[in-house]
Amino acid sequence: MRAVIFDLWDTLIDFDPAGSRAFQDQVASRLGREPEEFASLWHDGRSHRESGPLRDYLLGLGADQGIAEEVVALRLESTRPMLRPRSGAVETLRELRRCGYRVGLITVCSDDVMDLWPETAFAELFDSTVFSCAVGLRKPDPRIYRLALDELGVEAEDAFFVGDGANDELAGAERVGMRAVLIHRPGETPPWDEVRDWQGPRITSIPEVLGLLADKPAGTVP
Repeated sequence: MRAVIFDLWDTLIDFDPAGSRAFQDQVASRLGREPEEFASLWHDGRSHRESGPLRDYLLGLGADQGIAEEVVALRLESTRPMLRPRSGAVETLRELRRCGYRVGLITVCSDDVMDLWPETAFAELFDSTVFSCAVGLRKPDPRIYRLALDELGVEAEDAFFVGDGANDELAGAERVGMRAVLIHRPGETPPWDEVRDWQGPRITSIPEVLGLLADKPAGTVP
């Protein structure tokens, strides 16, 4: 193995469903929509928000320019506290690079994540970062994996992909020839139907990636 490519949400950082819903309700209020109706609309519009600018998506929903700008700013502030690394994530990324591995990121996200990225603890730790909103592709489209592999300069068979399984991302990684690794919280069943019976390697913390690469029992960062 020459490279490790990570998912972001519920892999390197935790997703906050309560915070996400609070943001949705704020947007619904600014757009004059009922919260439940808007929650469904917001969910159904994921593919549009995450493969292009959030501002354009909001304008498409009927928001005027001023409200769209306000919501984009609100989104930044709601996302900022979510971009905190999970325990051991930063140390593991540093160790991977110290050991000579190429390190990549593929995340399905709206442009708030990309805009805030330079502020995060992750900013200088990746050799390739692929944000769906910037490239117009979402997992499990094979092109998004190949884009990351090309940027890292490695072949698919020489790379791990680590993720929680959302967006059918693990099967997507395997279809392009990568080895996929499931991560989920200790003592919990993976939340996504497509990985409930996952037969491949799995971990419950990011530092365990080092154990997989060393072909020894998973442990903490050396």
